[in-house]
Amino acid sequence: MVETTAKFKAKHNEFEGARLEKKLILGIQHVLAMFGATVLVPILTGLNPAVALLAAGCGTLIFHFTTKRKVPVFLGSSFAFIPVIQLVDKAYGGLAYAQGGIVVAGLMYVILAAVVKIFGVEKIKSFLPPIVTGPMIMVIGLNLSPVAIRMAANHWGVAIIVVLTVIGVSIFSKGFFKLLPILIGVAVGYVASIFLGLVDMSAIQQASYFQMPQITLPKFSLGAITVIVPIVAVVFMEHVGDITTNGAVVGQDFFKDPGLHRTLLGDGLATMFAGLIGGPANTTYGENTGVLAVTKVYDPSILRTAACIAIGLSFIGKFGAMLQTIPVAVMGGISLILFGMITSIGMRTVAEGNVDFTSNRNLIIASLILVIGIGTSVVTDVPVGITITENIKLTGLSLAAVVGIVSNKLLPHQ
Repeated sequence: MVETTAKFKAKHNEFEGARLEKKLILGIQHVLAMFGATVLVPILTGLNPAVALLAAGCGTLIFHFTTKRKVPVFLGSSFAFIPVIQLVDKAYGGLAYAQGGIVVAGLMYVILAAVVKIFGVEKIKSFLPPIVTGPMIMVIGLNLSPVAIRMAANHWGVAIIVVLTVIGVSIFSKGFFKLLPILIGVAVGYVASIFLGLVDMSAIQQASYFQMPQITLPKFSLGAITVIVPIVAVVFMEHVGDITTNGAVVGQDFFKDPGLHRTLLGDGLATMFAGLIGGPANTTYGENTGVLAVTKVYDPSILRTAACIAIGLSFIGKFGAMLQTIPVAVMGGISLILFGMITSIGMRTVAEGNVDFTSNRNLIIASLILVIGIGTSVVTDVPVGITITENIKLTGLSLAAVVGIVSNKLLPHQ
């Protein structure tokens, strides 16, 4: 049931004056919900997990400041950027260029916020209906599937243990533990790897208790930027969905107050900050909205407490070292589930959008996005794409996004 505005205010006032101890416990609960996914993205892409925690914590505080401290949201690492970060790292010779692309992607959020403020959200959404965004999300997941197989192949036994754990927790557990299948799956896989002698503990022993996160500065390349920026089209719709869901849970219309333009601005500034220090792009987390629904505690200051805890964890050297000792096979098992779920979310987007696939128009748009998005990413021995300049080339998801958006506007509905 959606809570009324009166109930929301009552809940908010009840915890506004809560003692630090109570807020700390509630904040830890939110950290547990976001933790697995937030550290998984940097582990998969080669970015630093400690920096990712720092970026998530600081990004959440930036978001709350921008949205007048009214929206109970936590910002964590975005899965949508995984394939393009990996692609840029391989094609342009370093993660610093991926950071530059992330900074520009955050800037695009800021520009979108201004456009939404001027024209309204419905005008912008007309360029990104479910028939476009659904297949684009599918392309992200399907392009990642070979990565998951290669990682799991490092030790299929451990990967299968992780997969079975995630399935078991997702289906059979109840209450708060049902929100933690990824974290529990990683923990079980890590313990199994220790018994199998797959974990080198020397890095943990050598690490200090207090350690500054290894911040790196971005580099900018027009080619890398054109690879990463099209993801904004996908995460914009993800953002709209997350803010809608969050508002429905707490009984508030955040599109009106503080406004979608402010939530987009907060997300964009947080993503720019993450790119500047070496973290993955940030996004609003549905996991934490799930915690709100379970606990019925909607006070935004609890989320800010969680952000401060995440920042604190980023400075614990042994904790960061432990994250980097997680075997590849463990993350491969998690990836088998997560990357498939990304594709499934794309399918769900199409289904929830009531897209009519008896229409040739919709079949053509989806077909073009899927084949171009996957085909141009897989075929590397033949130059496929649109060359704009010597350093800028549209290929993969960026080309698929352009084709999908243009096709949706040009093809007649009748």
